[in-house]
Amino acid sequence: MWYFSRRVGYWLLALCSGLVVACTVKNAGSYWLAQQIPGTEIPGNFPVPVYAANQNPPSAEAFTLGRTLFYDARLSRTGEVSCGSCHHQANAFSDAGQRYSQGVLGHIGTRNTPALQNLRWRRELLWDGGANHIETMPLAPLANHLEMGETLANVVRKLNADPVYKQLFADLYGRQPIDSYQFLRALAQFTAALTSANSRYDHYVRCEAGGELTKSELHGLLVLRKSCSPCHSGDMFTDESYRNNGLNHTFPLDSGRAHITGRKSDVGRFKVPSLRNVTLTAPYMHDGRFQTLEEVLNHYDQGVVVSPTLDPLFLQPTGRPRIRLSAQEKTDLLAFLSALTDESFLQDERLADPSTTHLEARPLAAGISSHKSVPY
Repeated sequence: MWYFSRRVGYWLLALCSGLVVACTVKNAGSYWLAQQIPGTEIPGNFPVPVYAANQNPPSAEAFTLGRTLFYDARLSRTGEVSCGSCHHQANAFSDAGQRYSQGVLGHIGTRNTPALQNLRWRRELLWDGGANHIETMPLAPLANHLEMGETLANVVRKLNADPVYKQLFADLYGRQPIDSYQFLRALAQFTAALTSANSRYDHYVRCEAGGELTKSELHGLLVLRKSCSPCHSGDMFTDESYRNNGLNHTFPLDSGRAHITGRKSDVGRFKVPSLRNVTLTAPYMHDGRFQTLEEVLNHYDQGVVVSPTLDPLFLQPTGRPRIRLSAQEKTDLLAFLSALTDESFLQDERLADPSTTHLEARPLAAGISSHKSVPY
């Protein structure tokens, strides 16, 4: 009874604040497939994905192959860096704790490694939107000499030189040799499955068990809607836009979106990241300059730097660049952000490196079993 009355009370609070949180229903039609492959079920509170399942029909075999590729360091030039080397599941597939990730030969990158989650809903990817399709996204780190330092042609050559990979791809696609199209499609089977949609907030908005939010968290949700929108809007907690949020005057080291478009109006604009699992993905911003979320909030309060492309959202009517929150509002907002942590996503063994779990390691490992054996 206490929980029911509390829930009703905060429903009314949200309603009065212009925030209507409606219960949504899961898409039960894809339930069976979701048990076989993670991330294939469309969450009831999510929009229609950009990368629809019929664009690359999921299968257990393709997902398993994609997972193996994701964790295979031989995709890099020196055989020492895999996708999973910089994208760790326990941290929403980010490189938490590292301002910049380490690539081949000890090289250090120039941007903070973004989390990989809910990629099926993204039209453009990477901090500057340099990839406009989930299947071509891996080409950026693959070819970057500071990251994996490899060429697509050489990756395909190495795959074709491995008899196990040759057999797996042939069984899946029905032809040989392995080509770049097959490689990128198989890898996308895994990255498309990285769906985070089971935080306490998600259970709350879908009226499911485990969706209890505290008074502080509910107030933090209202603070978010009031002060952090439209940038972090909707249940994806990003509007997928590019914004200059006042980090520098001239952005001499990294022009952001302008690196892709060549437009002066895009200098200093970077992709708005999702807030899902945000408490586990520090450091923050494209250059990882902030170690804590408290530092991020302090930046918006006192540290925003004016530049020609500064987003107008960061300017108050007085012309001062700040988002002013009270101490209590900051506390409540941080409490709500913790409710966006999705433990099931972070601990789903199907998404883990097979070499670190009981799941079978597959290609490029001695004594592997047939790929027909699906571990779920």
